[in-house]
Amino acid sequence: MSDATTSFPADETLSAEQARELGHELGLRGDEYDRIVDTLGRVPTKSELGMYSVMWSEHCSYKSSKVHLRTLPTDGPQVLVGPGENAGVVDVGDGLAVTFKIESHNHPSYVEPYQGAATGVGGILRDIFTMGARPIAIMDPLRFGNPVTKDGRPDAHQRHIIDGVVRGVGGYGNCVGVPNIGGETVFDDCYAGNPLVNVLAVGVMPKDRLQLAVAEAPGDVAVLLGSGTGRDGIGGASVLASQEFDEGLEDKRPNVQVGDPFAEKLLIECCLELYDRDLLSGIQDMGAAGIACSTAEMASKASMGMQVDLSKVHLREPSMESWEILCSESQERMLALVSPDNLDDVLAIAEKWGVPASVIGEVVEGSALLLSRNGETVAQIPARSLADEGPTYERPMARPAWLADYVAADAESLTIPGDDLESFALGFLASPNVASKAWVHEQYDSLVLSGTVLGPGMADAGVVRLPGSRKAVAVATDGNGRWCELDPREGTKRVVAEAFRNVACVGARPLATTNCLNFGNPERPEIMWQFAESVAGLGEACDALGVPVTGGNVSLYNETRPAPDADPQAIFPTPVVGILGVLEDAEHAVDIGFEDEGDVIFLLGAPTGPGLAGSELQRHLGGPLGGRLAPVDLDVEAALAVVLIEAARQGLLHSAHDVSSGGMLANLVESCLAGDIGVTFHEGDGIPPAQALFSESPGRVVVTVPSTSVPTFARLCADAGLLMRDAGTVGGDRLVIGDLLDLDLEDVREAYTSGLPRALGEDDGPAI
Repeated sequence: MSDATTSFPADETLSAEQARELGHELGLRGDEYDRIVDTLGRVPTKSELGMYSVMWSEHCSYKSSKVHLRTLPTDGPQVLVGPGENAGVVDVGDGLAVTFKIESHNHPSYVEPYQGAATGVGGILRDIFTMGARPIAIMDPLRFGNPVTKDGRPDAHQRHIIDGVVRGVGGYGNCVGVPNIGGETVFDDCYAGNPLVNVLAVGVMPKDRLQLAVAEAPGDVAVLLGSGTGRDGIGGASVLASQEFDEGLEDKRPNVQVGDPFAEKLLIECCLELYDRDLLSGIQDMGAAGIACSTAEMASKASMGMQVDLSKVHLREPSMESWEILCSESQERMLALVSPDNLDDVLAIAEKWGVPASVIGEVVEGSALLLSRNGETVAQIPARSLADEGPTYERPMARPAWLADYVAADAESLTIPGDDLESFALGFLASPNVASKAWVHEQYDSLVLSGTVLGPGMADAGVVRLPGSRKAVAVATDGNGRWCELDPREGTKRVVAEAFRNVACVGARPLATTNCLNFGNPERPEIMWQFAESVAGLGEACDALGVPVTGGNVSLYNETRPAPDADPQAIFPTPVVGILGVLEDAEHAVDIGFEDEGDVIFLLGAPTGPGLAGSELQRHLGGPLGGRLAPVDLDVEAALAVVLIEAARQGLLHSAHDVSSGGMLANLVESCLAGDIGVTFHEGDGIPPAQALFSESPGRVVVTVPSTSVPTFARLCADAGLLMRDAGTVGGDRLVIGDLLDLDLEDVREAYTSGLPRALGEDDGPAI
């Protein structure tokens, strides 16, 4: 784009040498800078370099990942909007559509835990209501370092991160008034220097109220809605998420955005009224890369141009430079496109809700973003070059040499030490990863909006009613970095299967998938191989199970250099998968709690098989990670879903709970405590005790059925070709597992409920 005649102000003008050096400082490679010069036909201005640096960052451009993401299945009759918009949208019937998505705020949450997590919640909520939907639920899959030091004391640094993140998630979600219906909390040393804070949100809307981020009509005016633009968050998500950590955390603290949930609540209500009155031509959330991103993406999608006057942007700090205004990631802001005929109504509604609004530009013919300030041009860029023509890399890949050590380990021969299995079991139940996460989810409001059917800890998936309908949606999030470190492809398939199974366990029909792919530095061939293998596994499993991917997020560079001369330490590859399903009647939702004395227990699906590779038992014993993952049988997973959904619809189940992290012991304990009743369980013939109690082999669900319903349930299983094994009965006040364990339920409750608070130093007892 030759632009030699354009005159720029002196504070924007750079020499070729200055521009190349600044581009390098902003993270642009030399060849990327050369592409910018070729595109513009001149040396870029300071503002233009700022815009390219954030829009071509890993976080915004997906330059290392998009060649792999294009292979994912994204189509299906239920999919109304797939990848490429702010969030995916699926048709759930009755004239309703549901939108959902998961994103990360990992790096900001390490730098400033409270605000990093809080603004992660705010950002994903904006993705949801940008689509036209009212947010009705959030979930928070979290991963931290071990909360206990090697000498058994609470780790003060990890406690600081854990406490800040949990308070941030709860503080923002509680104030904005959206229930938290579930998630995960996982601890592992690999996340000590790089926690993972992933947040999923769900929204509902009339099917015909879909809003898209497209600038289609020349003459439409651009209205900036929401909070003032400030210096907080300049390059926040885009820059922090595109580099590893080092010792200079304090220097990065200003990059973390500051959230205001009350401003977000007003913005939600304002936008929903604008949608109801059909006053907008398009709308886009201002997340990563701020004004630079929203203007470029909206114009590029419609092959249009846009003129923006930065002097019209309402600011919190009047001294901001132009590039700072363009790249700021200040929270609670939207860019709406409005027909001039509707402008007065839009501004009046914004005023009614107390939402600041400024007319900052208009859509024009052509393809250029023309950005000015005080009558002077500061940037003139082809919109498509920013939004759609960023670099794409097919980075080198190499299978990690360390996998050979994992494969050589004989994980399946693990044995339980000593001869006091009951004491070992209680210690295992009190370990932070197995113990109750009530300390976390009790800080969240799970009941606001009065639509929650099954909240945190109650079921394998969160369930929330759809307003004005008997329907409900169920959502589960799952991830397992240990599995994926051993085998990224098979581990990811297992993760998809688990989320799918969890949704089916509550009686919901799985519809679609979202994902947050958390990995290390893609410039390392081993990490890129892990990523590619994981995406391949994700695609295979989603395709086989009929749950297309409607969108998601990629978070790379999740690694920390603990000292300037130290090697970077990457997290385990951690794809987190969210699956959404629909229940035709919310009253049919099934929880995990054992219910009535005499109910019959069945083990459905695959038989218990070798499943100690990467397991919680392996971690608890303190040995090295290792072993081979047994492959998941996706045909069994599909058959399980058919039976579980139909059995729930017919009211045949009193509980359903899949066997996953912590094995059968954790499964039975959670169901006993949820129902406050004991169980006598037959562990199966010929299975070694470690496998019987702790195997995490996939494809298994424990259900309870009233005796009168057993014949009908058995026919369902037979028709589906599904293994159904009589495994025991509900009743009493003890947890009995064959001749292996006979535990008083109160002892079990004490271990399970006190484990995490004690590990965090919440009482005077020793850390577990």
